Amino acid sequence: MALAEAVAHEQRHAGWRGGAVVVDHGLQPGSDEVAERAAGWVRDLGLDPVVVERVVVSQNGFGLEAAARDARYAALESVADRVGAEVVLLGHTLDDQAEQVLLGLVRGSGARSLAGMPSVRGLVRRPLLGVTRVECRESLTAEGVSWWDDPMNADESFTRVRARHAVADLERDLGPGVAQALGRSADQLREDADALDALADRAVRSLGPGPWPVADLLAFDRAVRTRVWRRLLTTAGAPVGQVSARHTDACDALLTQWHGQGAVHAPGNLRVRRTPGAEISLD
Repeated sequence: MALAEAVAHEQRHAGWRGGAVVVDHGLQPGSDEVAERAAGWVRDLGLDPVVVERVVVSQNGFGLEAAARDARYAALESVADRVGAEVVLLGHTLDDQAEQVLLGLVRGSGARSLAGMPSVRGLVRRPLLGVTRVECRESLTAEGVSWWDDPMNADESFTRVRARHAVADLERDLGPGVAQALGRSADQLREDADALDALADRAVRSLGPGPWPVADLLAFDRAVRTRVWRRLLTTAGAPVGQVSARHTDACDALLTQWHGQGAVHAPGNLRVRRTPGAEISLD
């Protein structure tokens, strides 16, 4: 609602028009009524078109949160295509960014995960990443705009909610500014990750089609090589979300810790092997 209010304000002075998509995930009794109420609120702000999109959240093996997110993004993409939207604005705040970085730390993820959410990706824009949740509520209160507090946002069975409480605990114990510091760390790590990804893209192009000589792969720094492995695996058909550090480390061991081990089993029923001729094949 804070994002909707900001868009409604800006469009009065701009040469563009803003609409809204209200996604009903159908995960709570009465969610359809809440969705219609929210649609009424954004219509009252002057947004048009306003679309209520009902989705079916199917468990995908990665948990309810991930399944709901996939369904939500699919709905946003579908509506954007139907109405010819030039951009899709999302309301993620600085607090959401801090939670994302904290989750990446807990999971032991690499720089890309710790880089949090980008402000721009394809059609997506996140204009509120520098604004706190409290500031959003204060803005809505000042403008007399209603909002809905989703009870699932207080359910500690969800990892995201526990991360939210953890950030609040850190703010209480260490002092204010934790969320801002995590956000700055994300920005810096994103620059590093972008640079490493660009190097990995060039490395993959230089390698060409496999099999690849071990010496050619070893010529790249490990930080680049792990990204090269990820690209080689996903290009060969491994599902992007299933390739983990465990897989890329096992592949890299074929170069750095070779003692005649067998093939590395990777997602997508792929096999990565080191041949007697000191080459790496992937099939």
